Amino acid sequence: MSLGRSIATVGFFTLLSRIFGFVRDVVQSAVLGSGPVADAFIVALKLPNLFRRLFAEGAFSAAFVPLFARELQGEGRDAALVFARQAHACLLMILVPFTILMMLAMPAVIWVMAPGFTGEQSIFDLAVTYGRITFPSLVFISLASLYGGVLNGIDRFAEVAFTPVLLNITLIGSVLFLTPMLPDAGYSASIGVALAGVLQWLWLLYSCWRDGVSMKLVRPRLTPRVRQLVKLATPVAIGGGAQQVSTMLDVVWASLLPAGSISALYYADRITQLPLGVIGIAVGTALLPLLARQLRAGQDEAAMANQNRAIEFGLLFSLPSTAALWILAEPMIRVLFEHGKFGPDDTMRTAGALVAYSVGLPAFMLVKALTPGFFAREDTRTPLYTAVISIVVNVALNAVFVLGTPLAWVGIALASSISGWLNVVLLAVVLRRRGHWRPDTRLLVRTLWIAVATIGMGVALWLGLSMLKMPLSKPDLTGVVALAAIIVLGGAVYGGLGMALGVVRLGELKTALRRQRPTSDGPAAPP
Repeated sequence: MSLGRSIATVGFFTLLSRIFGFVRDVVQSAVLGSGPVADAFIVALKLPNLFRRLFAEGAFSAAFVPLFARELQGEGRDAALVFARQAHACLLMILVPFTILMMLAMPAVIWVMAPGFTGEQSIFDLAVTYGRITFPSLVFISLASLYGGVLNGIDRFAEVAFTPVLLNITLIGSVLFLTPMLPDAGYSASIGVALAGVLQWLWLLYSCWRDGVSMKLVRPRLTPRVRQLVKLATPVAIGGGAQQVSTMLDVVWASLLPAGSISALYYADRITQLPLGVIGIAVGTALLPLLARQLRAGQDEAAMANQNRAIEFGLLFSLPSTAALWILAEPMIRVLFEHGKFGPDDTMRTAGALVAYSVGLPAFMLVKALTPGFFAREDTRTPLYTAVISIVVNVALNAVFVLGTPLAWVGIALASSISGWLNVVLLAVVLRRRGHWRPDTRLLVRTLWIAVATIGMGVALWLGLSMLKMPLSKPDLTGVVALAAIIVLGGAVYGGLGMALGVVRLGELKTALRRQRPTSDGPAAPP
């Protein structure tokens, strides 16, 4: 499968997931609001997600996918499956006792993660209870991530990309239907997280069985391949742990601010995650196994070309997304979220955080395109070093912004964006010096024209915002229609300028989306 087609497949289902995620956020913000209950639930929701990125999507996947691709390319499917099942057994052996320990220690965990809650015993108790309900999902979503790595390794992207849809549908249903039967919406949302983890696990377990790569439970054994997996995963785990400490510190800082600050950062981040999830995650997911196979086959130039096209994909969508989120932040938050318990003050807080997060959107997306260049070469240490440097800067900036500015929650988001750009620069410089990546002429030229098209789109959005200022001031159907009209206008202007400048070409899109069969030398690089 070509890189373009793989990105399109993952991107389509991720977009579907983000649409359901948007509905989930609207429902959640209306029912939970942006107050103490919402803050307590969001802290509980972040707990399994923090460790999921450490155990599954971060360290484990970065180390597992290249090794699985090497085994698949060199020894065949049967040997690759033996390795995957051993990794599955070892992961399970770690996850179960860790989950039990964290549930028992939940009061201490909440005390560390959200010290601001200790002043309000009722909020603290809610966060502990919610955390104990949500945390078991870590086992299931981590195993699901392993299954996803196996499926991606055999070019099965759709089943994995569909998985987050189950999470959002389950959370929507839980908040809507369980809330009337429970003390508050935080309980129903927490139960939804736990149920979603089980459903995601079952879905990918079935998908593996259907595609002939069933994940049978075997006795854990420390084979040479498993030792290598641990060796490669350890630096990423350290880096991932440091990254999660940084993320946790964001929550710690926000918990010391007025109620609603955690929720404002959460909802702003969710909006930012829409383009990042659709394109950034799709690029990283599709690129890593492809680069691993091409480098294994000695196709260094093809791998470099694919990396340039992945960066191009990322910039094509992230630059206009940044401009749109910056210009439309306030009306977007008002129209989408200002319902029920989510009021005008919450809109202003969240919009400020959204503007700050949007600054880092291209950086977050470029990291997804650059790190596979290291992981595919089984280098997991360099991204660790760059991540740690970025995290130290992030922590220092947080301290400056929180203690020295009145809009402290905006500073927390801005610190994340600045440190994200630093990470991109460090990764790009190292790849360039090693000769593993050089921007080709097409990438440089198209980056310039993408920026020009983005500026044109920004002017169109600003004019549209000026003309539709009154409708956008109301969080009702009129506001929704006006917001949709401005977004369509911006998209049309960007698409038109992109085609005129040669950034978007229908022929290239058709070629990129066409299924490609690997030749005897491996997959071909995209045009």
